[in-house]
Amino acid sequence: MKQAVFIERDGVLNQARVERQHQVSPLTLDQFHIHKTGAPFLLKLKQAGFILIVTTNQPGLSRGYQSRNEVDIMHKLLRRTLPVDDVFMCPHDETDHCPCRKPGAGLLKEAAFKWHLDLERSFVVSDKWQDADAAHRVGCTSLLIESPWLSGVHHDLILPDLGAVVEKILQLKSAPGPVFA
Repeated sequence: MKQAVFIERDGVLNQARVERQHQVSPLTLDQFHIHKTGAPFLLKLKQAGFILIVTTNQPGLSRGYQSRNEVDIMHKLLRRTLPVDDVFMCPHDETDHCPCRKPGAGLLKEAAFKWHLDLERSFVVSDKWQDADAAHRVGCTSLLIESPWLSGVHHDLILPDLGAVVEKILQLKSAPGPVFA
């Protein structure tokens, strides 16, 4: 089975706005600014044999203020700009109580099925507590980037930036035995 690195889209791979002390996803292509500086770090993970999967909650779709076509164009641009293998998205609002919306682990489970992944040997990278919680539910190691959105949930490691996260993942991959932070 393969190993993966699941990466939160907003705030890690692209710029997110902050409104009223909450991170806000871009709703249109002109608001979607990819962090191109992350490409060399992601390439290191690809070269180490990881499947790179982007995960994202996009409730604007079910709330009706975001276009599915616009989101699809954003994801095509993301895949052309960064070396990622797939994008998994939850379009639901929290009131829908769907299992794919993070902190639920549905996106991780769906990707594991599609890509034949060993979740216990895979990693989740984010700047939000919801992703760490989803990682914990399926046995992935969570590596969080320092941010105001971490809360007090379970996490394995908190690191200063994507570069430090990638170096830690490569270090953990080469360590003998089970993956533990």
